[in-house]
Order: sequence, then C-alpha cells, then structure tokens
Amino acid sequence: MADGLRHKLLHKVESSGVKGDSLSKKVWDESKKMWVIAGPAIFTRASTFGLGVITQAFIGHIGPTELAAFSIVQTVLLRFANGILLGMASGLETLCGQSFGAKQYHMLGLHLQKSWLVLTVTATILLPIFIFTSPILKALGQDNTISDVSGIISLWSIPVLYSFVLSFTCQMFLQAQSKNIIIAYLAAVTLAIHIFLSWLLTVKFKYGLPGAMISTILAYWLPNIGQLVFVIGGGCRQTWIGFSTLAFTDLWPIIKLSLSSGVMLCLELWYNTILVLLTGNLKNAEIAIDALAICLNINGWEMMISLGFLAAVSVRVANELGRGSSRHAIFSIYNCVVQSSIIGFVLFVFFLFFRGRLAYIFTNSQEVAKEVDHLSTLLAFSILLNSVQPVLSGVAVGAGWQSIVAYVNIGCYYLLGIPIGVVLGYVVNWGVKGVWIGMLIGTLIQTAVLCSITFKTDWDKQVAIAQRRVSRWLVNTDSPDLS
Repeated sequence: MADGLRHKLLHKVESSGVKGDSLSKKVWDESKKMWVIAGPAIFTRASTFGLGVITQAFIGHIGPTELAAFSIVQTVLLRFANGILLGMASGLETLCGQSFGAKQYHMLGLHLQKSWLVLTVTATILLPIFIFTSPILKALGQDNTISDVSGIISLWSIPVLYSFVLSFTCQMFLQAQSKNIIIAYLAAVTLAIHIFLSWLLTVKFKYGLPGAMISTILAYWLPNIGQLVFVIGGGCRQTWIGFSTLAFTDLWPIIKLSLSSGVMLCLELWYNTILVLLTGNLKNAEIAIDALAICLNINGWEMMISLGFLAAVSVRVANELGRGSSRHAIFSIYNCVVQSSIIGFVLFVFFLFFRGRLAYIFTNSQEVAKEVDHLSTLLAFSILLNSVQPVLSGVAVGAGWQSIVAYVNIGCYYLLGIPIGVVLGYVVNWGVKGVWIGMLIGTLIQTAVLCSITFKTDWDKQVAIAQRRVSRWLVNTDSPDLS
C-alpha cells in the first residue's frame, strides 16, 4: 500500500509542476509542518486515552465484575458520548483551520464560543443515558450484576461527560494554529498526577471504585483549566479577542456542520461499541467482554497515533484550502498517509509478535489472557487498517466533507460490516472472532471508498468552497461587540 501511495504522490507532485530534485525538500518541509501538529496531538491523545486505561488497570485489580462494568461504561457510554461530542467539535476543526489559513484570525475565537454553546447543550441532552445506565443495559440483555455496577460507575462519569466540551473544543482551536504543544505539556502533568492519585486512593487508602473515579474526574478537568488559562490569559492574542455576544448569533449553520461532523465520527466510534454489545450476548460474557476490552484498549493506544495524524492532516488540508493552495493540500494528504501507513505496518508486526502476553498488564486471569491471544491476529489487522482509515477521515474534516463520509460510514459499517459480523458470529458460530471479522470487512470497504473519493476530488473546486465558507462567517474586526 505504501509503495502505491508513494508512486501516486510522485505522479501528483510532478503533474503539479514540482521538480523531481526538489521532492525530498518538499517532503521534509511538509513533514515538519505536519509533525508540529501530529507529535503533540499523538502524545496528548495517548495521554488522555491513558487516563481511562490507568483507571481500568486499577479497577481490574479490584475485581472481574468491576472491570467488566467499567469496560462497558468506558467502551459503550463514554465512547458513545465521546463520539458525538468529538464529532460535533470537529466542525470547529474545519472552520478554525480554514479561517486560520485565510488569515481571518479573529474568527477563531468566535467559532470557539459558538461551539461551546452547541456542545454544552448536546452534553445535557445525553445526561439521561448516564443516569439510567443500569436499566438500559439490562434491557439490552447484559448481565444484571454487571449492569448494576455499571450504573454506579456511569453516575461518577457525568463530570467526565461535561469535561469533553472544553477539552475537544480548546484542542481543535489550538491545533488550527499549530499551538497544541501546551496541550501536550498539560496532558503529561495530568497523567503523572492520575497515576499517583489512583494508587493513593485505590491501593493505599483502599477506597475502591469511588477512589478510582475521583482520580479520573480530576484528571479530565485539570487540563481543561490549564487550556482555558492559556487561551484567555494571552496565549492566543490574535485569535482570542474576548467574549462576544456575536457567539449567540447565526448558530444554525454551526449546528448543521457540527451535527454532520458528529454523525460522521460517532458512526465510526460506535462501531466498536456495537462489537462489545454483541459480545455481551455470547456465552462466558464476562471473559469475552474482558478480553475484547483489553484488545480494544491496545487497539485504542495505537489509534491515538492515527488520530494524531488525523488532526495533522485535517489542519494542514484546512489551512491550505483556506490559503487557496490546492497543490499543497494534495501534497499534505499523500505525505501524511504514507508516513502513517509505515508506522502502522511496524506496529502490526509488533503486536503479532507479543500476542496475549500484553493482556497481563490489565488482568491476572489466565482465561482472559488466553482469549486475548486468540484475538491477537484480528487485533493486528485492525491496527494496520487504523493507519490509513482515520487519516482519510481527517482529510474529510479538513475539507468539510463530514456529511458525505457519514453516508459512507452508514453503508460500509452498518449495512455491510455489522450484518456480516452477526452472521459469522451467531449463525456460523464463530463467536467474537466472527463478529470482529465482519466488522473488519466493513472497515476495509470504507477505507477503499474514502481512498477513491480522495483521489478523484477536484481540489481546485474545494479551494473555492473553503473560501466561500470562510466568507460566510466573516465579521468586522472593528465591531465593539468583539472587545
């Protein structure tokens, strides 16, 4: 795959008038711009993802029921909410990236405030799901004991739900300006604090689930406070020009873009959630859920790298489209896909080698570790696909194609992947392996479709669309409302 992409990259560059002897310099310059965004984004996402993994590791040593319950809350509920809020916030990524590329810096702060309003309302709408988790899970056929404990954990997770609003929006606001290094510093400090507090409250003082969840809540909110201080306190003088009543005006276009973004991304994140729910109806559900949760956590760690590339390519594409350069947008896409694919292949080989031995990081159960070993091949192929698919989704975010990709996701994931998985898992009786194989098929088809869309796009036309979008929300910088 990498060789084919590299060949197409060379062809595109040459056809765009870039001389062959300057290609290495072009790649180097573009890579520096990309890694300024991708490096901190990968570290931040890995650190943030690590918060849940650390909590899971401590809870896993409290008991298998608690581990299974937390796995469901984290993988189903929090991922459900995460998918909606992160997806809706990605609309901000499109607007801020293109506005920054067009040098309409004052618009970034207004887009941020509008997004705060939209996401806060959305989080409140999601609140009943967290309050009534236990009866909802029981109605879906989950084990009663696991459902009851999940209900307790979900109530503790409500502050985490609202932390997503500030976290996602501030990250995308700063990424659009390539200022996300501050987020990485905050994530590193928070991760260290979370490890210490989790040990202190669950091991030293033996507060059990309440201790683990208190540490988790603090870990999600501390970076938000730091980001707000940085943004409002003078770290973004060009792009943050104060609170404005204009944030309450012309919200409907923002809502529409946020909704299409939310549908696009949450359809992807819910895909794995459905895998967990289907597994909960199989025999030996507790072992199956624990093993699958461990695999998805390992997969999630690697996914943080891909999401870093997603952030980088979305910012680079949005900036270049806003700036009016279709050629540089194309170059950014190919450069990012090739580098992400190479890293994905290396990790594919790595996880094939270690297999079930990694399970002992999360559990003491030999049965769970054995099940993880059986699933390791599927895990490795998931990692390989993750190195390409999220990057292409990032291209869609940068260009503002969220609604198109939403339809692609529905067709590939929900009309093909899940039905195939159900047939293989329940009819053919392959269990969790069959369900996972079917869903991998859906991901493979979705990746192929996104590749086709990206390669066939008229990028000059996308530049015109981006410039119209920027001018749509343009306001007068001299307005007294902005001061």
